[in-house]
Amino acid sequence: MNTSLRRTVVATAAVSMALGMAACGKAGSSSSSSTTSAAATGSTAASGTGTIGLLLPENQTTRYEKFDKPLIEAKIKELAPNATVQYNNAAGSAATQAQQVTTMINAGVKVLIIDAQDSAAIKSSVQAAVDKGIKVIAYDRLAQGPVSAYVSFDNVAVGTLQGQGLLDALGSKATPSAKIVEIDGDSADPNAADFKSGFQAAVKGKVTIAYDASGLWKADVAAQKASAAINQIGAKNIAGFYSANDGMAAGIVTSMKNAGISNLPIGGQDAQLDAIQRIISGTQAYTVYKAYKPEADAAATLAVDLLNGTSITSVATTTKTSGSGDSVPSDLLTPQLVTKANVESTVVKDALWSASDICTAAYKAACTAAGIQ
Repeated sequence: MNTSLRRTVVATAAVSMALGMAACGKAGSSSSSSTTSAAATGSTAASGTGTIGLLLPENQTTRYEKFDKPLIEAKIKELAPNATVQYNNAAGSAATQAQQVTTMINAGVKVLIIDAQDSAAIKSSVQAAVDKGIKVIAYDRLAQGPVSAYVSFDNVAVGTLQGQGLLDALGSKATPSAKIVEIDGDSADPNAADFKSGFQAAVKGKVTIAYDASGLWKADVAAQKASAAINQIGAKNIAGFYSANDGMAAGIVTSMKNAGISNLPIGGQDAQLDAIQRIISGTQAYTVYKAYKPEADAAATLAVDLLNGTSITSVATTTKTSGSGDSVPSDLLTPQLVTKANVESTVVKDALWSASDICTAAYKAACTAAGIQ
């Protein structure tokens, strides 16, 4: 038996033994805020062989720390009680994330879930991990390199929904001469190109994109770009704004307010709490809701399947070609458009946000008017 095959057999046997012991014992609680601990039964069978690494890209967007991380950890714990999750956030730095991959490799992780800060820059790190026998899952953003699986949403469809949401909000003002300001995401994120493609295809010939710039997924940068657009085009000549996500929309709304602009549609995505509150109060027209739990559950399931050496085809039912030309088994989920009319039947119904989360004192009257109790 060759060395590589022997390592695979030993690792699989160790994980199987750990799972068997977990069935007879009681799983322990997390040992720290960033780690899901192995079962505290006195057994160390899975130690070092059942570690799954989780690397998320930034912490300016609320979703990663509030939803993705805990949901992924919880699902892994459910599926593999003796598996350990080692976690880090790149805080918006591709260089930091590359170092975190190296740390994960040295720590002996067997599977690595990466939401790439820069999908192209991470390629060499992905290759380094794979060279050490680590299986890599691209999460939310399709990293370049030899990744084993990818889970995200249909991101062109996200952009299409954003375009339709803007056109719906414009109503009769959606004419070929209507000037739109477009603030895109970071070009280092391949999803940003998909969002832009879907959005521009949806609005082509129906409005004019008079200003197009990247906000880098940062509220302050988006605010600066929006202010530049207002100065260039003129506040009275703008029909609406497109923001690739809700975080940037917050910055753009501030710039609009500072310029004395009101009642112009703007939309985003991610269904952040502040965005839902803006939708309820009428300062944001729509958002695109990408349910975090199905995405997190799919990533965790893929990770455990790869850890155990079992097939991933029940989850990864399609393929997606990455920027490096790799055809990657993929799970692409369906997004939803959220407006004031369906806040309750989407994000409230799914318990992303409760009515009490949304309807704080400042928004209570707006919630009552919208029928959200």
